[in-house]
Amino acid sequence: MNSRAWVALIAVYIVWGSTYLAIRFTIETIPPFLSAGIRFLVSGAILYVLSRLSGDPAPRKIEWRSAAIIGLLLLLGGNGGLVWAEQRIPSGIASLFIATTPLWMVLIDSLRPNGVRANRLTWLGVLVGFIGIALLANPWQSHTDSPALDPLGMVVLILAALFWSIGSLYSRKASLPSSSLLGTGMEMLVGSLGLFIFSMLVGEWNQFQLATVSLRSLGGLIYLIVFGSFIGFVAYTWLLRNAPTPIVSTYAYVNPVVALLLGSAIAHESLDGQDIISALIILCGVILITSAKSLGSGKASTIPLTPGED
Repeated sequence: MNSRAWVALIAVYIVWGSTYLAIRFTIETIPPFLSAGIRFLVSGAILYVLSRLSGDPAPRKIEWRSAAIIGLLLLLGGNGGLVWAEQRIPSGIASLFIATTPLWMVLIDSLRPNGVRANRLTWLGVLVGFIGIALLANPWQSHTDSPALDPLGMVVLILAALFWSIGSLYSRKASLPSSSLLGTGMEMLVGSLGLFIFSMLVGEWNQFQLATVSLRSLGGLIYLIVFGSFIGFVAYTWLLRNAPTPIVSTYAYVNPVVALLLGSAIAHESLDGQDIISALIILCGVILITSAKSLGSGKASTIPLTPGED
């Protein structure tokens, strides 16, 4: 790869790996679902307007319907669950639960009618990944050097990965605009609407006070909009067209490592030996799955964006 490709890849590594910590800072004084709604409303509106101004045709009704289903699954169910769970789970650990999205996708795709059947190497990756999750959750005893993880937070993170997996699988055959930027903008707009409605239903609007928003939370939200949704996404889509797919796919292994390191170094999140071992096991499972897909298709397939990264 040339130097531009390496710069873009490093940007994806660092930017998307850092979004988990940015989410933690954002929700310190901004309610989780409300903050996610603001993020995707701004990002989606800009992407949609820019796409239309560049000449993309107006979306059809069926494309809006597909975008609505995908946006609600990915952004309300997936990202919304992640953002809410980071109130209870350290950002670095949360990234490991979200890193299991490819495991859930393989499992769901293998069980659904007319789905893609997994081979032995893929199933081995799924098994290894779930062993890592079990070790990370550690239901039989508390962590040795860090407090036990919140059970409800872990359940919500698993559900977030499930919602993201279902939405990603649905998007493969959904009727969407040919422009990925336009389609993403539409999904963000509908997802933000769902997030705002859910935020209102759970009482976040009544509790939110603009005067209480800290500079750190505001900075985190701006970072998520500018870097997470624009710079990271633009770099990623450019890489898909200009760099080898197996190299691009490595972001799925690197992002959780970046999230763990940043959470520990900047936010002083506890990280013990068992967490590190769990992380390595989970990432090994993801590597096995992507390697199996590469062998089966003759080329590596990209891993869908995970909730903290779009």
